[in-house]
Amino acid sequence: MKHLVPVAALAATLAAAGLASAQSLGSVTLGRNVMADGRPLAAGTYQVRLSETRPSPPAVGQSPDSERFVEFLRGGKVVGREVATVVSNADVASIVKGPKPAAGGVRVDMLKGNDYVRVWINRGGNNYLIHMPPA
Repeated sequence: MKHLVPVAALAATLAAAGLASAQSLGSVTLGRNVMADGRPLAAGTYQVRLSETRPSPPAVGQSPDSERFVEFLRGGKVVGREVATVVSNADVASIVKGPKPAAGGVRVDMLKGNDYVRVWINRGGNNYLIHMPPA
């Protein structure tokens, strides 16, 4: 006799094990080569998704939810990852200068001095700020 596992219990088990599907944050086009997690990431268009993996240990003085890994996918394969700082819509104006992308939108900027490319994704009430140096 086969046993059926309730879907909710299975989903909770997968989430606890870090195996649940990652949340899509959208698509981003990088106009130049950058370094992501110490590895080169070529200019081009990528799907970006929120990973279940969190940086460990969390940044000093910050909650464990203030940083998350994001993955860059091309052709369905993960080709890079980087840490994103997670900031609520209520707090972002006091932290980041410049116009905020619309809800569900993306903004890519080269920051002053050409030291970092910032990818700013506004999704689901949160802002995901990803900073990568040019390659």
